[in-house]
Amino acid sequence: MSSHGQGQRARWSWSTVIAFGCLALWLTGIGTGCQTRPVQEVRCEYRQTHMGMPFRVVLYAADQASGDVAAAAAFQRIADLNRILSDYEADSELSRLSKTSGSGAVVPLSADLARVLERAQEVSRMSGGAFDITVGPLVDVWKRARRQRVLPEESKVTAARAATGWQHVVLGTDATGRRTARLVVPGMRLDLGGIAKGYALDEATRVLKARGVRCSLVSGGGDLFAAGSPPGQSGWKVEIGELDVTNAPPGRVVWLKDRALVTSGDRFQRVELGGIRYSHLLDPRTGWALTHPSQVTLIGAEAMSTDALSKVLSVLGPDPGFDRLRRYPVEAFLMHAPRGPVEVRETPGWRRYERH
Repeated sequence: MSSHGQGQRARWSWSTVIAFGCLALWLTGIGTGCQTRPVQEVRCEYRQTHMGMPFRVVLYAADQASGDVAAAAAFQRIADLNRILSDYEADSELSRLSKTSGSGAVVPLSADLARVLERAQEVSRMSGGAFDITVGPLVDVWKRARRQRVLPEESKVTAARAATGWQHVVLGTDATGRRTARLVVPGMRLDLGGIAKGYALDEATRVLKARGVRCSLVSGGGDLFAAGSPPGQSGWKVEIGELDVTNAPPGRVVWLKDRALVTSGDRFQRVELGGIRYSHLLDPRTGWALTHPSQVTLIGAEAMSTDALSKVLSVLGPDPGFDRLRRYPVEAFLMHAPRGPVEVRETPGWRRYERH
């Protein structure tokens, strides 16, 4: 699943998640299996690759067998969602929908795809298009630019933009009550990379809870959902790395319980062309990549919205971005260097997560 906000590989220590850049989480002493803790629960860790990125699960269970079953069910849910939401698998439900663009076809949606599309359209509307799942053609243009290390021609960006626009995704309901979608413009290709991973984290955590797991940490490509708290702790400890520029201030440490954490930035996916740093993050409204170092981290009640909102803040910046975020139960921490020196901004409620 291509993403305009994808994080990096992850590793966790027993109650600590160490984060660098786009929340690259590095686990220490990890391996699949369980370790007994003095609270008569066992700590279990698992790792699989899904959606083109590493997913990891840490959970506390009554015994190893129940932990194994719960983790297997969570990974299966992620795999099932990839078959629905992937934009790089030709036979996924999303890819089949994209192939109908411009045909006038009204396509019935599965419950999962409908849920993600509805949330995506809500965030697009709220942000004035700063978040837009129709960016697939633009993502292709900029992937080629990073690979070839050549700035894309303006005509190619303009042509790709002609096949985008969140307003051209028309959601509806058929006579049976099933949700539907119609893609109005020919050549549209939906890319859920900025929201689907968050939904997968939410759903994997939900599956674990349904199997009696009250304490877990699920990570995908660097983003995470922390449920409950490890034995003897008030939450899961997460360190957020500093921005990768000269004289950047240090990162932060937060403690999470029943919260998602998502980070977007350009540390690992960018290209320098003509002395300008072009991010993999795009402004859907212009079709051009962002051009100043930036890292935003959001904490929210659920990962799907938090994932999408992190892209909104990356594109809009702190002043309009924080204003738009006020209507959601999220807190944000932003480091960026729009004019040289690094600026650090945070929402009023951010500091409460820094208290252990």
